[in-house]
Amino acid sequence: MKITDLKCAIIGGSAVIRITTDEGIDGLGQGETPKPYLKPMVMFYRDMIIGKDPTDVERVMLGIRRMGAFKPWGTAVSAIEMALWDIAGKALGVPVYKLLGGKVRDKVQVYNGNIRFEMNGNEPEDYAEEIRKEINAPQGFSIIKQAVGFHDGWAGKVDNFYYGTPETLRRHPNRGTITRKGFNHLMACIEAMLEVCGDDVALALDCGPGMTVPDALKLARALEGENIMWLEDMITGDYTPYVLADLYKQVTPYTTTPIHTGEQIYLRQNFVELIETSAVNILGPDPADVGGLAEMKFIAEYADLHGIMFAPHGRFDGLIGLAAHVQLAASLPDNYIAFELPNGDPDWWYDITEGISADIVKDSHIEVWDRPGLGITFIEDEAKNYLSEEDADFFEA
Repeated sequence: MKITDLKCAIIGGSAVIRITTDEGIDGLGQGETPKPYLKPMVMFYRDMIIGKDPTDVERVMLGIRRMGAFKPWGTAVSAIEMALWDIAGKALGVPVYKLLGGKVRDKVQVYNGNIRFEMNGNEPEDYAEEIRKEINAPQGFSIIKQAVGFHDGWAGKVDNFYYGTPETLRRHPNRGTITRKGFNHLMACIEAMLEVCGDDVALALDCGPGMTVPDALKLARALEGENIMWLEDMITGDYTPYVLADLYKQVTPYTTTPIHTGEQIYLRQNFVELIETSAVNILGPDPADVGGLAEMKFIAEYADLHGIMFAPHGRFDGLIGLAAHVQLAASLPDNYIAFELPNGDPDWWYDITEGISADIVKDSHIEVWDRPGLGITFIEDEAKNYLSEEDADFFEA
């Protein structure tokens, strides 16, 4: 079998790829939904993979992996790797988890960092009401992640949150020392959410990046003994093109509150110091950024050897990404906690694909399916209605 083409279409704001072969088997991959600008990056790799055997996944990836980079530039490489596994599974008539070492669990746990409700403000009562609505959602989430502080744009929305001049660009590139007023407001919002969660639902907090080491440690110590699943990306993280494990090592050993990072990191090599020095308690790479499913499996296994837990990021990975998450999570070792649930965005994604329904989550879990490949396919006649004129040939051989 040989790869004959690599196609990329922007569907619902997401870069979706399709790899075709000379045996009529194709494979699908998807980048995060807010990344339509990545189409040229995807196509950069086209000539590097044509003519290769897609079932030799690692051989194909060795030819392109070194030319990716930290989030968002690792997305193209990651989506190609997903599509290769999809082809390999279809060619052999088995689900992808069989190719990643086999099933460890029959159902995989998910957490909510994606299903949101409009908030009226940034006061403690607003956060409490948001969490209440998420707890009452039909998915029955056991873990809910809420953005607070720098990650929720507080530098520009909460008066005198920190000592600095707020930048209100989308990615919130703010960093600095939090004021006493700002810290007290942060704690009040967290305490309000914890009261709603009780003992039944664990609260994870996406805090940055942007905190200084003293503020990160102060927050972690203040929350010791509470029902906190983890504190995520306090120092580095989302759209930060470096790791700085040495800074996390000034926090994690000195608190019992779990510390989490990893969504922006590309490739296993960039996790080595975090893992080998126990710089964090939980890692959360994203299969749509880290380099793909096999890359994630390697990182999870190595983390497990060092007693580090695993909770993959995935908020914007879409339905094809969700399918990939399920296949991967089925094969991960016992350090796996849950992955962040992506969904169909916009909702019409459920109308143009087969394999994943909007009500797939039951009691915070998804049953692992046995369909070949990733187990999700397009309903081409429906999907064609959402293709631009430029991408009109996406489903052609």
